[in-house]
Amino acid sequence: MNRRTCLVPLVWLVSWVAGVAVPAAAYPGGTPGYQTNAAPYCASCHSSRSVEVLAGAPGDRATKELAENKHLAVLLAGARFYESMAPADREQLAAHVRALDEASTVRMTAPAKVRVGETFTVTVDLTGGAGPVVGAALVDRAHRWQARPAPGAGWEIVKPPVIIGQDFKEQTEWLNRRPGEKNLSFVNITGIHSDASKQEWARAQVVWTLRAPRTPGRRPLAVAYFYGTEKGSPLGTIEDPIRGKQLRGGFSGNSGRILFSRVAQIEVMP
Repeated sequence: MNRRTCLVPLVWLVSWVAGVAVPAAAYPGGTPGYQTNAAPYCASCHSSRSVEVLAGAPGDRATKELAENKHLAVLLAGARFYESMAPADREQLAAHVRALDEASTVRMTAPAKVRVGETFTVTVDLTGGAGPVVGAALVDRAHRWQARPAPGAGWEIVKPPVIIGQDFKEQTEWLNRRPGEKNLSFVNITGIHSDASKQEWARAQVVWTLRAPRTPGRRPLAVAYFYGTEKGSPLGTIEDPIRGKQLRGGFSGNSGRILFSRVAQIEVMP
């Protein structure tokens, strides 16, 4: 999750993407300089956990985006930045990454029905993710290239989202970097730490307050969860004398993930 060329379009992620690596500008350090709505199309250097989130991709593109192919196959082969690792260490790191993926979940709780113009809350519970930052965005579909920020489907964000970190405390620092209105459909969650070697998994929560559209009908709503994996293993980092702890596979190593919640079809009633 990292690259300045990906972050610029963020008008998201998130920025996790192709260009020159700028550690301070993107995941796993979050998007400290970008407080705005976002969608997952920007995170091209992330891997997926299912082909369904790239439905319609030409040829074998969706299969190539799977974490087992885009990330773990490179790791286990000892290619690129993994060349210096002993085979046994590569196997162990892959096992840690798979365990973290298995433990990383996103669950959205939302009403099945609302009235036109009604204000209501949506609660998003996150687990796993290597940290130190993860991201979450309300979107309109579970598709990496086609999802839009939730306002595109008619959902209005009427209050700043409430971000509850791993320590069960509310976080406001990231949101407060944005002057004025802070009603965003995307957030950074800081202070995240998972340790796959100890089977210890992070948790966090975000509560959004939305207003329903002014016209009746069914409207979609889902969550895109952006998280990293390698920093959740003692084998997944190296020490850089200038930049400190860095990803073993580098910022273009595809060790980030995009995971979607179920897509709720909320009925907006007259």
